[in-house]
Amino acid sequence: MAASPALGSVGGRTRAHGRLRARVAAAGCAVAVCAAVAAPATAEDDNARRQPTVVLIHGAFADGSSWNGVIERLERRGYPVFAPANPLRGLATDSAYIASVLDGVKGPIVLVGHSYGGAVISTAAAGNSRVKSLVYVSALMPDKGESGQSLAARFPSELATATKAVPYRAGGGVRGTDLYLKRDRLHPVFAADLPASTARLLAVTQRPATTATFSEKAKVAAWRQIPSWFLVARQDKTINPRQERFEAKRAHSHTVEINSSHVAMIAHPQAVTDLIIKAATATGSARPSPAAHPSGSRARAESRPADTAAAWVTAGAAALLLGGGALLVGRRRRRRPR
Repeated sequence: MAASPALGSVGGRTRAHGRLRARVAAAGCAVAVCAAVAAPATAEDDNARRQPTVVLIHGAFADGSSWNGVIERLERRGYPVFAPANPLRGLATDSAYIASVLDGVKGPIVLVGHSYGGAVISTAAAGNSRVKSLVYVSALMPDKGESGQSLAARFPSELATATKAVPYRAGGGVRGTDLYLKRDRLHPVFAADLPASTARLLAVTQRPATTATFSEKAKVAAWRQIPSWFLVARQDKTINPRQERFEAKRAHSHTVEINSSHVAMIAHPQAVTDLIIKAATATGSARPSPAAHPSGSRARAESRPADTAAAWVTAGAAALLLGGGALLVGRRRRRRPR
């Protein structure tokens, strides 16, 4: 009979320990749930940190080799780079072609355009969610309903004095007019800060653009939805620097200015590379869009729902663990002899 209280005491401790184990197990489950919820966010972060492919679009009178200095620098930094040929047959044709090229690029994209190539990327990027940034290098940046011609009328440059028109014909009876830069005008108007020998090579190897490249009006303007960066060439005589500043300000672009001729990517490849890398590495909070965007904690919560859910579960798990620890301490204190 004397043993009965002892047995009851043992049974009570057993039941208490069982309840404690249950609470600790619940806390462990909560931690496991937390890890399961947080895992997608971690994977998402890893994907976001993956370096994007930089796609470089040349403008009129040029080709992909105009990006050579930039390509070398980007590749040394580990960026995949692609510099496809811009057909230079008209804004609608060229942008449709470049859009199809982008379809073959995996993962996020930083899309860069020089000169007329800026008009092309503004159209080609429309509706492509993988294009994370647009970079304009002394470029055209038309809004819907604008053309290179209409912008040049507002901001005249010396380009009109440097071009010559040459009729062409193609298969199927197609005919049109190509524009070339006059050889004696290419150096002072297009590439004044390059050696004369380099300018002569550019004149010989230039690719003509049809008149439609400058006269066709843009039907969309992707820079209204996609964050943009702009390099203004202060010594540009092909596109008026005032036009470049106007375009960049209108688009709320991150803007830098350098003392360069129109071909900044040839004359100053490091400055152009630096701007592209800024666009490639910018975070969401550092990349404002012309469109209205939420601010403050609400924006952060909406942009990272998985993180928010993980935080709530983590807090719950911590509370359970603390509660289990408090129960254990309390039980130990009650078992101390008086």
